[in-house]
Amino acid sequence: MEIKFLKKKKNFTKGDLNTKPDLYWRYILYMTFTLIFASFAFGLYLFIKINKESNLPVINTDEQKTIKKERIDKVLEYFEERKNKSIEILNSPSPIIDPSL
Repeated sequence: MEIKFLKKKKNFTKGDLNTKPDLYWRYILYMTFTLIFASFAFGLYLFIKINKESNLPVINTDEQKTIKKERIDKVLEYFEERKNKSIEILNSPSPIIDPSL
C-alpha cells in the first residue's frame, strides 16, 4: 500500500510575463566597465595636458607697490575715530536703568 497524501507535488511553472534579470545585469556590467574606461581615459588626457604646460611665470618680487600717504592717513584717522567713540561709550553712563539694583 502506498501513501499518496503525504507526498508534495513538484509542479512549478514560471509565469510568462517575467523579465530576464541576466540581460539587465549584463547591461549594468557593460555600462560600469564603459564608465571606468572613460574615467581612466579622461584622467590620462588631463594628466598629459597638464604635464605639457609650462610652469607658471615667476612674478618679479623686487618691485613693491608704494602706498600713498593719503590712504594711510585716512585709515589712521578712521581707527582714531573708532578709538574715541569706544572710549566715549565706555565712559558714558547707561541710559537704561539696571533692574537688579
